[in-house]
Amino acid sequence: MQRARVSTGPNHHDSLDRPMTITTPEDFTQQWRQPPNFPLDLRFDYLFLPAVDFLDHLRRDEEVRFTILGDEDWQVRMDRTAAFRAAPIEEIVTWPFRLVHFNLSRFYGDLVEDFQEDVMIPWRTHLSARGFTWQRLAPILFLSTEGASSTYHNDNSHGLVWQVHGTKTFHSYLAPDKHLPAEAAVIGETTAEDPPEHDRADRQSITMRPGDQLWSHALTPHWVTTESALAMSVTISHGGLCHRGRFSERELALRSYWDKSPGEAWTHDLRHVRY
Repeated sequence: MQRARVSTGPNHHDSLDRPMTITTPEDFTQQWRQPPNFPLDLRFDYLFLPAVDFLDHLRRDEEVRFTILGDEDWQVRMDRTAAFRAAPIEEIVTWPFRLVHFNLSRFYGDLVEDFQEDVMIPWRTHLSARGFTWQRLAPILFLSTEGASSTYHNDNSHGLVWQVHGTKTFHSYLAPDKHLPAEAAVIGETTAEDPPEHDRADRQSITMRPGDQLWSHALTPHWVTTESALAMSVTISHGGLCHRGRFSERELALRSYWDKSPGEAWTHDLRHVRY
């Protein structure tokens, strides 16, 4: 495995209906502070294990969170939930489900060997050299099967979404303030199983294939649908990201809320991310 580098280059998935991919540090520095979300191209030379290996390992871990989905009756979903950790993996991948592990760093020594050295350290170094600071940088892993959808939610941190296996579509809004002001996102008015009714012209839907990356702005409502039999992505969550003393526009609402409610400051962390 080669040592990772953080470099930029052309992205071959751009089209007329897809936002322009950010390919230079200068463009990223200009665009990161305010929506809409945008594709970006960071060339990490890192090879992941197959998605099914991650599924088989993580489904047995005590910190994993998963939800069995589908139109089957309640008892079928309960039986599958009870069997999820032990049933044959060939059977598991035929079930509709979504899974998340918020503490991927626990597996730096085996499942994601060298991820710290090959991805996290180069990315932190890249950001720091360009004047960025942060309170937390942490990888989160998502796995799902075809037809599965995340909840409709917002995260309190910026996310560098990296599609690893399969295909997902990342849905958000071109102008999130029209649908959910940052002040409302801060107090949790977003989370629901499905997005509210909206004009499709307001939506930004970006299909992500293996190797694609996307910048998801903090406190912007979004939902993700799975388009392939099995899909896996890793999101690097950036808590309290700041560039030369300036936070993003929407995170300023979070900081203002904490100023008024100091007892809640710093309680909004990874455990509050919805999946």
